Amino acid sequence: MESPAKRRKKNDSKPAAIPSRTLDSFFGKNGTAPVKKGTSNGAADNLKELPATNEPLGTEEQTLIDEELARKLQAEWDEHDRQAQSRSEEPEAAKIEATAPGNALDPAEEATEFVAAAPTPQAPQEQKSAGKKDVLGLQSTASEEDTITQNIPFDQSPFTFHPSDYLPGLKKHWAAEGGEASYALLTRCFILVNSTTSRIKTVDTLVNCLRLLIEGDPESLLPAVWLATNSISPTYISLELGLGGSAISKALKKVCMLDNKGLKSLYDKYGDAGDVAFEAKKRQSFTLRKPKPLSIKSVYQLLVKIANSKGIGSVEQKQRFVERLVQDARGAEESRYIVRTLVQHLRIGAVKTTMLIALARAFSLARSPNAEYPIRDIGELSKLKKEDLAPMWAKAEEIVKTCFARRPNYNDIVPALLEIGVCDELLLRCNLALHIPLRPMLGSITRDLGEMLTKLQGRDFSCEYKYDGQRAQVHCDENGKVSIFSRHLEVMTDKYPDLVALVPDIRGDGVSSFILEGEVVAVDQENGDLKTFQTLTNRARKDVDIGTIQVNVCLFAFDLMYLNGEPLLSRPFRERRGLLRSMFQEKHYRFTWVKSIDATSQDAETVQEFLKSAIDIKCEGIMVKVLDNLPNPDLITDDMEGSEALKAELKAPVTPSKRGNKKKTQDEKEEEKKSGARRKALLSTYEPDKRLDSWLKVKKDYDSNVFDTIDLIPVAGWHGQGRKAAWWSPILLACRNPETGSLEVVTKCISGFTDKFYKENKEKYSEDGENTTKSKPSYIEYSGGHPDAWFEPQEVWEMAFADITLSPVYTAAIGLVNEDRGLSMRFPRFLKVRDDKSIEEASTNEFLANLYRKQEQKLKLEGKSGTTEVADGNNADEDDLD
Repeated sequence: MESPAKRRKKNDSKPAAIPSRTLDSFFGKNGTAPVKKGTSNGAADNLKELPATNEPLGTEEQTLIDEELARKLQAEWDEHDRQAQSRSEEPEAAKIEATAPGNALDPAEEATEFVAAAPTPQAPQEQKSAGKKDVLGLQSTASEEDTITQNIPFDQSPFTFHPSDYLPGLKKHWAAEGGEASYALLTRCFILVNSTTSRIKTVDTLVNCLRLLIEGDPESLLPAVWLATNSISPTYISLELGLGGSAISKALKKVCMLDNKGLKSLYDKYGDAGDVAFEAKKRQSFTLRKPKPLSIKSVYQLLVKIANSKGIGSVEQKQRFVERLVQDARGAEESRYIVRTLVQHLRIGAVKTTMLIALARAFSLARSPNAEYPIRDIGELSKLKKEDLAPMWAKAEEIVKTCFARRPNYNDIVPALLEIGVCDELLLRCNLALHIPLRPMLGSITRDLGEMLTKLQGRDFSCEYKYDGQRAQVHCDENGKVSIFSRHLEVMTDKYPDLVALVPDIRGDGVSSFILEGEVVAVDQENGDLKTFQTLTNRARKDVDIGTIQVNVCLFAFDLMYLNGEPLLSRPFRERRGLLRSMFQEKHYRFTWVKSIDATSQDAETVQEFLKSAIDIKCEGIMVKVLDNLPNPDLITDDMEGSEALKAELKAPVTPSKRGNKKKTQDEKEEEKKSGARRKALLSTYEPDKRLDSWLKVKKDYDSNVFDTIDLIPVAGWHGQGRKAAWWSPILLACRNPETGSLEVVTKCISGFTDKFYKENKEKYSEDGENTTKSKPSYIEYSGGHPDAWFEPQEVWEMAFADITLSPVYTAAIGLVNEDRGLSMRFPRFLKVRDDKSIEEASTNEFLANLYRKQEQKLKLEGKSGTTEVADGNNADEDDLD
């Protein structure tokens, strides 16, 4: 018996002749005669052609092919429909039956049936008596787009846009489609946001869209916020779509009638999955199933169903859900944003901060039909000058941002806003809560100790070791339930069962509930020696068995934010630290405090020695934190820079507000600059999600005079987020391989750039310019995620870094120090553009390998194990974005 390998088809084999059939046989019993080519119907001539996915039928007669005949027949049927409707008031043809995406679905009901009602042109009189007959028919997709919302000017100023001008027509339109706000409304908003680089326009567009939903369909507001922020749940709730690229590709091929070659051609040309869907839908003229209009709620609910699909058969079920979304998207633009949502890369720049600002402003101007909270008068606001308007917006924005920083879940904030609007009560409803992580406070970067000491003149401060570990937020309630979250608010409870078991032993007698913060560091349990962050990454991410733990950790606590039911955020750091160290108990090499010293700006030598000792034991550097809200009067001298401002700060009342309501004039700004006054008071309170100068960090890799640098070539970039949405950030960099002539990607970089540099860089590598492309050049070696644009290599950047690591993703110098791993860098930082160097003079992969060997040799001489590796391939630890 021959093996399967020997029975493969030969390349020269020809397909067997298959007798072709036209639609004549299908409609033969109705007396439909073949139609000659050249005969036409006026309506049929105006129809666009479908993508050529099938070969023409091989008949010798000059008859219409199936596709053309179907179009002609459909046109005739449509004409009979119109005539029948004009002669009588019979109900219109039965609509296509399909389960709405937002409804509860039983897996057994998932088999979709495409049924289109169309009368046969041969028996119109029989139809009147017997009803219309259900037969298969083509549906035009061009006529299905929602034209009602296409001209809504969301990008107008909120003072000239009035939702009441559009709601009557929209509600009538929505009523015909189920009564819920259509997804086309959100698509219109996305299109306008995506078409502008102005942050003001982006915010105004979102504000107007949210106002319309608040007044017109409040129940669709929360799903709209989730969809606009490119997520379906808060980070600490594990709800991921879990879709691969193949699911989207299969859906596009099936729905848009594409073959593999056609789909690949579109991907090669456009690179973005949403743009591919746009082009595919735009070219599609007919579909066998009439799209059922998508609503905002139905899209969100179907995404949740995709995320919740688990177990046997879940892959097929998810595929059906994806196909339904792509099928029901009306028009090319809806398809673009549906697919971008599915791949979780919306690319509209509506990140967290922008959305919070939009929510604050929208609820200042609009309220739901059943609410009674006060709103601002648009007529009065439109008369205000820009400088007078800013403080009014600022107060509302600060309230909403504060609530989200303490309770980062739109499911909590949006319903409260719909009920009471933006007010102080919102702060009470959305305050700190156990087992809901608050967003951590962040520290500002300083270039050296001198800069840090200058900023903190007249202040008492604490210097703490900045350990090379993973920041952790530990929650414990009165019942002993423990939750552990990362700095990105991801749940880590299952990753650290040993810390969970440790909590009862570290609580003091008077502690019932708490939220504390610390750094989890891998340590040697025998001598307490610190291990590298890479050692910590060798732990499994979840479902760790406490009996099989090989990487032991110690929690170095540094702050206490909640104790016995009372938030401590407004307490000075000195008081919070005192409570932490008096109410909790140390455990040898398992739980302790960060090592610290208290100092002032006059203790420069002491601080320098402390920084050196931190680096010597493999810490990243030190954190410097202001201890009290007010300056120390004993430290203020008349010859000190900014002494007048410090003295004024002593007289001013202490307030946790970070921004004043009074707009400073230009003269006041100049006077403040001359006197050396600070723009902001340095408060020692805990400010969630804030990056303030009351916390400063000095890290070893910021000093380029101490560490080696490398010259790399920028080769690609991603669209930034938040404030950097208009720029490239992060940026991908590569070194040269002189033997092959290729560029080997080393790392991503987000640090060291100024706003001016970002703008100049975006102009040089404009998205539609000659220096960028969507497709990866063949001479670049990179196997990571797909950047938004690839750059034409043309300049060299000098980069600083902390360590060189082995990487499973970056291929630079692969084979030179490790057969299976390339090299990457931790904490890369841009220093300057090397105008004196051409691309041919950029650093080589061998130079990178030599730096790694040099690093390893130094570690061996110090008696440390130096083999490092980035486990997840993104050459970043918990503090990379900090």
